[in-house]
Amino acid sequence: MTALRKMNGSSETHFDEIILQQGELISDKLNMLRMEQYPPNAEKGLRRFSLAETAYFLGVTQSNIKKLHLEGKGPVPTTSPSGRRSYTAEQLQELRQYLDKHGRSGVKQYVPHRRPNEDLHVISVVNFKGGSGKTTTASHLAQHLALTGHRVLAIDLDPQASLTALHGIQPELDNVPSLYETLRYDDDRKPITDVIRCTNFPGLDIIPANLELQEYEYETPVAATDRSTTEGRLFFTRIANALKDVDDRYDVVVIDCPPQLGYLTLTALTASSSVLVTVHPQMLDIMSMSQFLLMLGGIMRSIREAGAEMKLKWYRYLVTRYEPTDGPQVQMVGFMQAMFPQQMLTAQMLKSTAISDAGITKQTLYEVERIHFVRSTYDRAMRSLNAVNEEIASLVHQAWGRK
Repeated sequence: MTALRKMNGSSETHFDEIILQQGELISDKLNMLRMEQYPPNAEKGLRRFSLAETAYFLGVTQSNIKKLHLEGKGPVPTTSPSGRRSYTAEQLQELRQYLDKHGRSGVKQYVPHRRPNEDLHVISVVNFKGGSGKTTTASHLAQHLALTGHRVLAIDLDPQASLTALHGIQPELDNVPSLYETLRYDDDRKPITDVIRCTNFPGLDIIPANLELQEYEYETPVAATDRSTTEGRLFFTRIANALKDVDDRYDVVVIDCPPQLGYLTLTALTASSSVLVTVHPQMLDIMSMSQFLLMLGGIMRSIREAGAEMKLKWYRYLVTRYEPTDGPQVQMVGFMQAMFPQQMLTAQMLKSTAISDAGITKQTLYEVERIHFVRSTYDRAMRSLNAVNEEIASLVHQAWGRK
């Protein structure tokens, strides 16, 4: 704490030392919390899912699952003294495979993996401003897709690494590589398979973020002026090209973009099948979004004219942190729906203390137990999340040509 003492008792202040020390202090405290929350190895586990939740994610009735258990078919759930059944996420996958194999043919596809004629679907979640619910949206979407049977890769492209932290990884301590290792321009570049990590959700992998991602923003304009190679000038193809190495491993990729329209975001957008713009329904946020769209449209046009194939199947605006009892917010939502009736998602992400409280312990709503919240608050938030994610999953399936 030398720098702090200098600040308090001396005319000489080294703010760089103070900032570094405070960053290290926060990091140490967060690691202590992680060790307490996820003993014994500081890795996140995952709760069990109730019969109702299991039925929802599988798309069947509770009585259907009860019948399977009573007939000795499928995995054996944990049964509480009161008779309540619950399943692990792994058992949920087992049930899905069982139903897909033994269900009535042609009635329902329980395993929604891509078919041979369906392309890897890449969703970029973007916004020009921080605080729009971008990471909350990306994390819950990726987890919902995994729980409903899709093979999902989440990519944290934001150097602040919030999506990474939500999945139990602390970049500065865990020393995990980011997508920068795959995007870099020198001979140390690694294949994307080297930077993928498993998560506590079966079916969901993640590429973490760290501060090194920012190097891509500095290196790309330098590489673009190098006349000995076209790599820099074609920077916008780098994520799309990297994903070709894992095309057969995933159905959907969800990218949490940084809150700025830099080279990382542009590279992600060029690789995208769809774009989800998160919007907080406040006047300043709408004004910011206007500038974001003008810049984005202009730059995407330039990239298209440079020869990049833009393969967007859809883009949508998602209203986040929405309070339906707030008159001005209701007016702003109506304003947007009148302007963009085809591009607005029908469902909105409601503002909820349940989501924010879960975030305090670096968890999503799909990870926390219902018993830790007021039931009505939890259920309201969960209905909102599921409605949003169902609508997005439906758009993905439509893009694949499914009914």
